[in-house]
Amino acid sequence: MPEFATLIYEAAPSGVATIALNQPDTRNALSPEVLTELLTALRHAREDESVRVVVLASTHEKVFSSGGNLAAFTSEATQIEKHEENGRFPELFTLLGELGKPSICAAGGHVLAGALGLALACDLVIARESARFGTPEINVGLFPFMVTALMYRNVPRKKTAELLLLGEQISAAEAERIGIVNRVVPDDQFEEAVSDWALRLASKSPLMLKLGKDAMFRQQDMDFTAALELLRAQLTLAFGTEDVREGVAAFFEKRDPNWKGR
Repeated sequence: MPEFATLIYEAAPSGVATIALNQPDTRNALSPEVLTELLTALRHAREDESVRVVVLASTHEKVFSSGGNLAAFTSEATQIEKHEENGRFPELFTLLGELGKPSICAAGGHVLAGALGLALACDLVIARESARFGTPEINVGLFPFMVTALMYRNVPRKKTAELLLLGEQISAAEAERIGIVNRVVPDDQFEEAVSDWALRLASKSPLMLKLGKDAMFRQQDMDFTAALELLRAQLTLAFGTEDVREGVAAFFEKRDPNWKGR
């Protein structure tokens, strides 16, 4: 198990791995150190066969993450060095898509700037009622360039433009309405809601979740015909697995399935 300075990694016997951002003094700003450790933690969870679902969370009571580290934007590093550092964001967004396991963003507080991209890269987002969402970069003379790719794949075009260009924050309820968030729950029910979804995901066939996750990520930018051909091949592959036979048998025998992972 790697050791982390900026986050807490916990893997439960249930198959749920929780990666909690733990830099309250910076409001979990996504510094190069935080991004590097997030990449390491996610790779560890991907390779750990006992992990079936990953939850991204925060130890801060009111903030999931304030986004990119503003101080880094005015550092004395060369443009080439800054460009290399910026590579961590697309690497992180892609890794979440290729994780092979479902991910939940537990938005227990405000999700801002680059952190909104992190949330959108997750498969599911559960938010506290008091959480707020937004891309305020334009207000300090910046623009959420890389978050834009995820916004346009999750949110209607006009609402995306509104958030990116005006830089205003929206409520969790509005974030749910426009497709950023799956579910909003009262603050005192948040932990229970996250645990419920995580455990339900962990009870599914890990093999089928991997095949499904991979297919979801790969087909999203294909044209319709190519997407159907890929999904057809994945379905044929799924039919040949023991987990499909076990799942169907368990259904007819009215029992819980015993997933083999093959």
